[in-house]
Parts: sequence; C-alpha cells; structure tokens
Amino acid sequence: MSQETAPVESPAAAEHLAITRLRVHLADSIIGAEVSFGQPAITVTPDAILPATVALRDDPVLKYIRLSDICGVDNLKRGITPRFEVIYHFYSFLRNDWVRLKALADERDLVMASIVSEWPAANWFEREIYDMFGIEFSGHPNLTRILMPDDWEGHPLRKDYPIYGEEVDFSVNVGKVQRKEIGYG
Repeated sequence: MSQETAPVESPAAAEHLAITRLRVHLADSIIGAEVSFGQPAITVTPDAILPATVALRDDPVLKYIRLSDICGVDNLKRGITPRFEVIYHFYSFLRNDWVRLKALADERDLVMASIVSEWPAANWFEREIYDMFGIEFSGHPNLTRILMPDDWEGHPLRKDYPIYGEEVDFSVNVGKVQRKEIGYG
C-alpha cells in the first residue's frame, strides 16, 4: 500500500484535540491523521517536523512537553512508499495524553530537519536513527555514529542489510553443517 492510497483520516481523528489544534497551526503540512486506541498519530511533511513539535509543546491547550522517544521505521518489506518513517512520541502531563508525530523520508533524500535546537533530548535519538537507518538530520550539532564503530559500513536496522550468521546443528540438519577449525592458540 502506498501513502497515496492509504486512508488520510480515521473517523475519530477529527474528534481528537491534538489533531484539531495542530491543524490550526500547520494545516497545509498535515498529510494524514488517525486515532488508534485513543492515541493520535499525525503525519506531517518532513519540512514541517520542527514547527509541528514546537506547536505541540507551546500550544496552551495541549502542552506536550515531554519528548519520550524518536524511532525509525523501514517499510521495505511492507511495500509502503516512502520507505522510511521517523516517529516522535510526545506526552502531555497537563492532559495525561500521548501523541505520535510521523514524518516520511524518501529513500533518495534521507534528510530530516533536526529538532535538537528546540528539544535537546532529541540529540541521542537522532544520532541512533542516523547510525541504524542512515537518515540524516540537518542542523544536528554532532551527527556521528553512536552505537556502531566509526568505520562500520552500512546501517544495521535497514531491512536490506545483510544478516550474517553461522549454521548450527539442529535435529533437522545433523551432519550437514560444515565445521570450521578455530585456532585458539
């Protein structure tokens, strides 16, 4: 399913306050919105991610002041385009409410705006996504690898990253596994 054929809005989406208020701030930048288990998920254009996060935080009714997590998603196996998503999770203590903010990243242009200038806690989250998925964050103060060695090639959480392993003897392949001698001294 591509983004163009996906439903733009669930029936409950129009009723959630976070979606309604964000539409006031960024009407043209909202691609889609839905509510699942009472939690809104709002998809915005990549260039609107910083203004969207600031609007969620600074809106006097919403006050989503806690950035809980940022994660990357590779939709290669699902066949969804654009292939990558960056998902931001915010919490409002005032409203006891969560919101997911999503931005889509095309495989040919894996650059998103960094939100570190407004959300210092985003620093390590963005570095982890850069390291694991290869999505760059423009304006990030120190976009370097955080989990893998500096000379590592590739991005391990991409669905097309090669997985290496060693065959192990199980009851289904007894006698078929090739043994290698590992000299330990």
